[in-house]
Amino acid sequence: MRYKIPKSYAGMRVGLLGGSFDPAHEGHLNICLHSLKRFQLDQIWLLVSPGNPMKNQNPLSLNKRMDHAKNIFQHPKIKITNIETQLKTRFTYHTLLLLKQLYPSTNFTWIMGADNMAQVHLWQDWKIIFSLMPVGVLARPGQGISARLSPAARKFAAHQISESCSWKLGGAVAPAWCFVNLPMSQISSSEIRSLGLWS
Repeated sequence: MRYKIPKSYAGMRVGLLGGSFDPAHEGHLNICLHSLKRFQLDQIWLLVSPGNPMKNQNPLSLNKRMDHAKNIFQHPKIKITNIETQLKTRFTYHTLLLLKQLYPSTNFTWIMGADNMAQVHLWQDWKIIFSLMPVGVLARPGQGISARLSPAARKFAAHQISESCSWKLGGAVAPAWCFVNLPMSQISSSEIRSLGLWS
């Protein structure tokens, strides 16, 4: 089966940012732009998911979320994808496992906000994620301390790359992770929905 997914070349450094993006917003773009720079990545692939196993409420249609994301992320190094829908995966670890098989010579980095790092230990087979590829963690408002003290941070403490060496992450061998601080953006998808600005 052929998938409609981005092309890659041997040794390419690709950051993967997953989520429902319901809706995508400037805070997500901020994470992508800083990840490209801080982790020395060639591209970011947005994995717009069909749904989130940890959320009870279903997001708006995938096509609407994809179209909106394309308007937000107008950058040549950021690719908007529905990879999870095509691969028919439900959990992050499974998506990343299949991507590693499809792109054996690509250097992937999983990217997430500090809020996700604080609760990634609740994800299905979360340790597999850290074993598959480096993980870049970006600070979001009010989540820095909880992320640094999280079960995942403690479990992989010996494999943390310092923020001053964040440029090494994109080419690091897993397990490896790095926490970086960003200029804070208070905006969130849930706030946008609660204000009735997304429907």
